[in-house]
Amino acid sequence: MPHPSRHTAKRRLLTAAAVLLAVLLAAGAAGYGLFTGSITDRDSVVCIPENTSFEALCDTLSAEGRITRPGRFRIVARAMGADRKIRSGRYELHAGMSAHRIVSMLRSGSQTPLRVTFNNIRTMPQLASVLGRQLRADSAAFAAMLLDDSVAARYGFRPEEFIGMFIPDTYEVYWTVSPDAFAERMNREYRRFWSGTRQERLRRTGLTEKEVAILASIIDEETNRTDEMPVMAGVYINRLHRGIPLQADPTVRYAIGDFTLKRILNRHLKVDSPYNTYQHAGLPPGPIRMPSVAAIDAVLGYAEHDYLYFCARPDFSGYHAFARTLAEHNRNARAYAAALDRRGIR
Repeated sequence: MPHPSRHTAKRRLLTAAAVLLAVLLAAGAAGYGLFTGSITDRDSVVCIPENTSFEALCDTLSAEGRITRPGRFRIVARAMGADRKIRSGRYELHAGMSAHRIVSMLRSGSQTPLRVTFNNIRTMPQLASVLGRQLRADSAAFAAMLLDDSVAARYGFRPEEFIGMFIPDTYEVYWTVSPDAFAERMNREYRRFWSGTRQERLRRTGLTEKEVAILASIIDEETNRTDEMPVMAGVYINRLHRGIPLQADPTVRYAIGDFTLKRILNRHLKVDSPYNTYQHAGLPPGPIRMPSVAAIDAVLGYAEHDYLYFCARPDFSGYHAFARTLAEHNRNARAYAAALDRRGIR
C-alpha cells in the first residue's frame, strides 16, 4: 500500500505541471495574438521617404491613427528585424491588418502603385509640377529631366519636340519612380500609342508622328469641341498640302508667350518667331502644348473637304464657321470682330 506522503507529492507535481502548461499556453496565445491581431481599424496610405529611421516610421504610422496599437507594432517589427532596415515607398494599409502583415509588407517593399494623371498641360515645368505633387521626386528633379536636351535626344526628340512624347492619360506607377525611369516608361507608352491602327492612319496624313503632335497641339488651342476637331484638322491639312501658311492664332500667342490674349491684332502678327505661322509657312518647330489624344486622333482622321479658313462664331458657342473662299471668311471674321466689340474685348 503506497505511503500517503507519496500521494501528496505526486498531486503537487501534477498540479505544478498543469500550471506550467497553462502559463506556456497563455504565453503562446498571447504571442500569437501579438503577431496576428488587428492593429488597424480603417484604410489609409503611408509614404515613407528614403533613409527614414525606425522611430520616424513609428511616429508616421501612429500619426492620425493609422495604426491603433503602436506598441505591438514596435515589438513585432523588432522581433522580425524590420527596425534595422526600412524600405521606402508608398504603402496602403487596410482595416483589419495585423502587425505581422504590415511589417512583412514594409520589409519586402511591397508598394501599391498609384494612378498618376496628367492632361491639359502647356509646358514642361507645368508637367514637372504635376508629377512632383504626386510622386516622391520633387518638381525640381522632374524639371531637370524634362528640360535636359540629352534626355530628349536619347529618345529621338529635339528639345522643342519632347513634350509630344508624353501622351496625356492616367498611368499606374510606383511612388518611388525616379524621373529617368518615368521618362523611360513614357517612351514605352509613346511607342505603344503609336502602334497598330494609328500607324496605318498616319500614312494617310502624309505627316510624321511628331508633325501630327505639332498640328494636334494647335487644334487643342483652337477648340475644345472634339466633334469639330476633324474638320479643323482638314483645314490645316489642306493648307499644308497647298503650301498656304497656317495662320493659326494660337501659334502667335505662343510666340508672344501670352495665352490669355483674347484678340489677336495686326501688331501681334508681326512678332519675329519661328512659331509665328503668319510669318512662316508650314508647321512650327514643335508642339505649342502637350497635344491631347482627341486632337491627335482628329488629325489622323481628318475630314476631307475644301475648306481653307475658319473663324470663331459670333455666338461665342466655342464652335467655328468654316469657309472655302477668302471673301466668305472675311464676312465671318467681321461678324466675330463686331461681337468682340459689343463685349468690349480689345
